[in-house]
Amino acid sequence: MYRLLFDLLLRRLDPERAHHLAFGWIRALARVPVLRTFAAALLAPRDPALRVEALGRRMHGPFGLAAGFDKNAVGIDGLTMLGFDHVEIGTVTARPQPGNPPRRLFRLVADRALINRMGFNNEGSAAVAGRLAARAAGRPPFRAVVGVNIGKTKAVPEEEAVADYVTSAERLAPHADYLVVNVSSPNTPGLRNLQAAEQLRPLLAAVRAAADRAVPGRHVPLLVKIAPDLADADVDAVADLAVELALDGIIATNTTIAREGLGLRADAALTGEGGGLSGAPLRQRSLEVLRRLYARVGDRLTLVGVGGVESAEDAWERILAGATLVQGYSAFVYEGPLWARRVHRGLAAHLAASPYATLADAVGADTRKADAAA
Repeated sequence: MYRLLFDLLLRRLDPERAHHLAFGWIRALARVPVLRTFAAALLAPRDPALRVEALGRRMHGPFGLAAGFDKNAVGIDGLTMLGFDHVEIGTVTARPQPGNPPRRLFRLVADRALINRMGFNNEGSAAVAGRLAARAAGRPPFRAVVGVNIGKTKAVPEEEAVADYVTSAERLAPHADYLVVNVSSPNTPGLRNLQAAEQLRPLLAAVRAAADRAVPGRHVPLLVKIAPDLADADVDAVADLAVELALDGIIATNTTIAREGLGLRADAALTGEGGGLSGAPLRQRSLEVLRRLYARVGDRLTLVGVGGVESAEDAWERILAGATLVQGYSAFVYEGPLWARRVHRGLAAHLAASPYATLADAVGADTRKADAAA
């Protein structure tokens, strides 16, 4: 049914307009109590075998929606209704900003991929914090694990980036189950420079201190999201820094600026659009980065695998490589509202057929075997 809707309607619309239309339907459904209860029962199966504990939270399963879909925390309940075990909102910046001018989102249908150069379009951390506070005060219909992804305001110079991130952290930490420092989007000039260890160290330390000040007595887990385009030595440096600073985790990976070597089949004019590429072509490099991180940090950090995750098989592969949690986004565009349900059920089948009693037992199993054999 969704494939027909996609082919007949959504595919013919500008991708950003189609996103707003589909997201509007999800939010509208979630506002009707009887309909959202029915939809959640149908779309959000909860197999007890998939329950995980991560980042200080108990979750129904490991599969969540990556940042970028819900930038302003307007549809958390609708997305939870569809079966996502956690929802990461954002990227949120300290100041509101419109992002880059349209067109800024492109579908590579032949490659099951997207290119975006959105530019962190969002309403700003004060507005998003207010919305999260109002949701919590209003007794939301679903218990949702909500991550908040924060980035740098475009107008803020690089030398003032730390203060910009701190402002967002202070506002949003009280409402977040975890915080993510995004230094890996290719669509904010100079942002990826902050991944260098000498710049990343003071940034992460300042955000950690800001979150602690904002929420005294509660540890808000802090993660950093990195690019797939980092050299292996730089991946190792970020991993070592995360352990040194006692971060809670790393998200691997963001979108890529690479185009060569990905086997892209879409028209060259389309693949040549500027911005970050996500979806199926990113799968192998994201998996390589994840395996490298797990080999470096083991169980000392929570690793989140994202990038090219389309199916339960992909999610299971990430878990065996070292991911405690798995996220997706681009495949949501192509798979529709039943996607999280299919991944959840497929993961339960993989776990039942495996030698592992729990998902926690499976995390990193393949990477450990590969290291032992090397």
